[in-house]
Amino acid sequence: MDIDQLKSQIVSEVDNHRDELFALSRKIHDNPEEGFQEFKAAAWLTDFLEEHGFSVERGICGLPTAFRASYGQGGPIIALMAEYDALPDMGHGCGHNLIAAAGAGAGIASRLAVDHCAGQVTVIGTPAEELYGGKVSMAEKGAFADLDVAMMVHPGGHDAAFTEAMACQGLSVEFFGKASHAASRPEAGINALEALIQSYNSLNSLRQHIKSKARIHGIITDGGQASNVVPDHSAGSFLVRAADENDLAELKSRVLNCFIGAATATGARLEYKWDERCYAPMLNNLHLARLFIRNMKQVGRKMKMVEPAKSFGSTDFGNVSQLVPGIHPSVAITPHRGVVSHSPQFAEAAISEKGLQAMLEAAKAMAMTAADLLADPALLTGVKNEFLRHR
Repeated sequence: MDIDQLKSQIVSEVDNHRDELFALSRKIHDNPEEGFQEFKAAAWLTDFLEEHGFSVERGICGLPTAFRASYGQGGPIIALMAEYDALPDMGHGCGHNLIAAAGAGAGIASRLAVDHCAGQVTVIGTPAEELYGGKVSMAEKGAFADLDVAMMVHPGGHDAAFTEAMACQGLSVEFFGKASHAASRPEAGINALEALIQSYNSLNSLRQHIKSKARIHGIITDGGQASNVVPDHSAGSFLVRAADENDLAELKSRVLNCFIGAATATGARLEYKWDERCYAPMLNNLHLARLFIRNMKQVGRKMKMVEPAKSFGSTDFGNVSQLVPGIHPSVAITPHRGVVSHSPQFAEAAISEKGLQAMLEAAKAMAMTAADLLADPALLTGVKNEFLRHR
């Protein structure tokens, strides 16, 4: 069987499981679970893959909702990533239900490539991409060490074989002051809220003088309990993003100085903690991206290499891409670009017919790309050589 015949069979295989994949995506969408709590989604995905011939390991890396489902033996090993965590109070406003179903669909279709070409395909379930960086912990525990290639597709507002993803680290801060009556004895108090507000205003000033791709944002999580009491405690949660690890380290120092300066000015005591997990920037593989574009075109979707004006934000797949050749394409699921991710409107798009169809096309293209790599060792060598040059 030549590669074109194999890809034709792969497309038919995804179409044959269309109703199952739609149902799987809808179930996950209708039952949103936040990071590390995705017990239903993980169970549905692993049961589905097991029913279709995959050998499943549940609870890998000490994470109850992480899994690895494998088909075939030996190498090369082509990995397809699944995400399935939801956002607090918004459900699947990032469309991870589609990522999960696309990964599972690509996995079962890739069995045909394994049967004809040997090698192995594995679907890796990665919990808690939002906020907690589940893949960071999994990477540290060696979950991706034996992979030859890793792929996943994210729903978005545009079609692109890759988009930028920045290095990112979270910062939690607390100020401790001294409570007093805000009217009768304000001079006796130390205002912890004022320290946090000054910090916030300093960050706003800093934003004018940072690199164009850098980002600083955050929220106040505690600002006091009563308006007539000088707050003796305040707290906030912030994210700092930059193009690479070096820029991030420099920006982190400048951000922290905003809080230190406010503590000095107000007399409040500052405590802070940087998140243990740091999201790495994306290392996109152009050889792999070109294969994906070609296969997307074959299923009827024209895709650019990159959307220059768009910045994806940050993702823990960046940490995977630093260890193994990978791509993280985006497929449009929204009727127009005014609908952005992390919004209720995007959550609706993630269960729309357009969204479900994009998921099917992504599954087909990923499985076809896996077939390219398994059928032609020279293609895989090119992908790996590029990765080694840019690490």
